[in-house]
Amino acid sequence: MRIRTASRVNEKVWYLGRLESGMYLLAANGEAMLISAGISCILEDVLAQMEAFGIDGEKLSSLLILHSHFDHVGVAPYFQRKYPALKVYASSRAWDILAMPKAVETMNAFSRLVAEKMGAADVLARHDLDWRDDVQGDIVRDGDVLKVGDVEVRILETPGHSSCSISAYIPELKTLLPSDAGGIPIDEAIFPSGNSNYTQYQESLERLKALEVEYYGADHYGYIVGAEARDFVQHTIEAAGELRRRIEAVYRETGDIDRTSRLLTEELYVRHPDYFLAPEIIVGVFGQMVKHIAKTMNG
Repeated sequence: MRIRTASRVNEKVWYLGRLESGMYLLAANGEAMLISAGISCILEDVLAQMEAFGIDGEKLSSLLILHSHFDHVGVAPYFQRKYPALKVYASSRAWDILAMPKAVETMNAFSRLVAEKMGAADVLARHDLDWRDDVQGDIVRDGDVLKVGDVEVRILETPGHSSCSISAYIPELKTLLPSDAGGIPIDEAIFPSGNSNYTQYQESLERLKALEVEYYGADHYGYIVGAEARDFVQHTIEAAGELRRRIEAVYRETGDIDRTSRLLTEELYVRHPDYFLAPEIIVGVFGQMVKHIAKTMNG
């Protein structure tokens, strides 16, 4: 079952944010961790939801970034500036990217673009949400375990959507939070977004398949519980195979990466006309996927 609204996922995890972009909060023994950081314009939604759910921001001890794309790190600057003792964790590659001036400039520009599309540009005007070099933190690697109270959060490196993607798994709660390293549950479908290296993305899905999952937390379009959560990674593996075959077929017809990317973008918006990202961003997403797959097709 797919749940699209901010709510309590299980006894220790909450989903915060909006339909288009969300994040998670894990609380145990008087401590709390934010997992992922959404797009910047969801900040006021998140703050209101924390208050409504009785979550004290002063209990926040850490924030875990699952990858460095602009729509997954957006509220991190606010929380670290408000709570200077907050520990921020990300992969080594994510910190490398977040230190690149050009990458940060692009992130801030895309945040403004999507905020306007979502009708929330005023949120960015009211709060200091831009990424700058004052946001810093610690590196986590595959196999690391972070603790929130007495609850363990295990880190898995799951590249493919991005070169810096990691996933969080909470064994005690059978809760998997892979961000976009897993499938995106858009409408009643699954969008497999293997942006940076589609082959690695598929390999990472195979790794996630081995986990026991009762709660699957996506960063876009909510979370999944029960039987669908248990099978969601396998269904994403199947969807990823179908999309790869479609990319190969269109590229064979066009022989052109840009043309293929634009045709696939058009197809996506026919199926999902309300997808929250602007078409110019999605063209770039498909461009990365097509470039990788075309390279493998061409040897």
